[in-house]
Amino acid sequence: MDMAPDDPRRPENRLAYRAAIDRPRHTLPGGKHVAVWPVVNVEHWLIDHPMPRQILVPPTAASLLPDLPNWAWHEYGMRVGFWRFLEAFESRGIRPTLSINGSVCTAYPRIAEAAHAADWEFMAHGFHQVPTHRVEDQPEMIARTVAAITELTGRPPRGWLGPGLTETLDTPDHLHAAGIEYVGDFVVDDRPCRVSTRTGDLVTLPYSVELNDIPLLAIQHHRADEFVERALANLDRLAAEAAGPGPLGGAKVMGFAIHPYITGVPHRIGLLERLLDAILARSDVVFMQGTEILDWYRATGDEA
Repeated sequence: MDMAPDDPRRPENRLAYRAAIDRPRHTLPGGKHVAVWPVVNVEHWLIDHPMPRQILVPPTAASLLPDLPNWAWHEYGMRVGFWRFLEAFESRGIRPTLSINGSVCTAYPRIAEAAHAADWEFMAHGFHQVPTHRVEDQPEMIARTVAAITELTGRPPRGWLGPGLTETLDTPDHLHAAGIEYVGDFVVDDRPCRVSTRTGDLVTLPYSVELNDIPLLAIQHHRADEFVERALANLDRLAAEAAGPGPLGGAKVMGFAIHPYITGVPHRIGLLERLLDAILARSDVVFMQGTEILDWYRATGDEA
């Protein structure tokens, strides 16, 4: 794709460069140093489509449809793994953000209704788990996703995460025009930033591609306890920087992402529980939902 360097749709033109050492120092509510943003991803995988990812490669490496074993891998998460997540968070008084395909609201209403009853924030995640680049009419898909979530929860989602963090050059314009206020697709900083669109700015929140069970466990095949070790090492450094006098000081955000078919299985759920307990034991961090981080950031007046 040929793009002129001054095309305003280019990511580097939408997202002005700001060095971390030049950004203003802010403080979180209660004087906390790090806002921890847990994101639970629930998705609708269509059996008549190629699966978004595979745990079991097909025989002779030939792609086959329907891909029953990999569909079933994901389906286990919706039938069992999600409910382990719900218990882990509810029993600890933590309300995560739910990254949800709009179609989950009707395909898996038991899940959507339970998350809503637990006061989880709904962040739109496309309508089906299909890359944004393959959607012919993005505004229609975004509107349908917003409508599905609004019908179930009674309020429109304020945040968006593209399936697989996918966006085209025009996606930010479509999202802002549809009323979306923040996105998690621009994983570029430890603090929120602003992304320009034709109709105003989106705020990008620090989602994570490394504190994320898909790349860490399903793609890189690390030992499962690497997730906890990596997350706590990340948190230790962010908290030390935030509290310190140096140029990297000031409040930070640490997102982490989990999926019920990966971390919700019996041999991994204990790791999530261990991570949540370790974070809760700290006095310098606070769990926050995406909208809470968004509202805090806007109240700082930071224009970065």
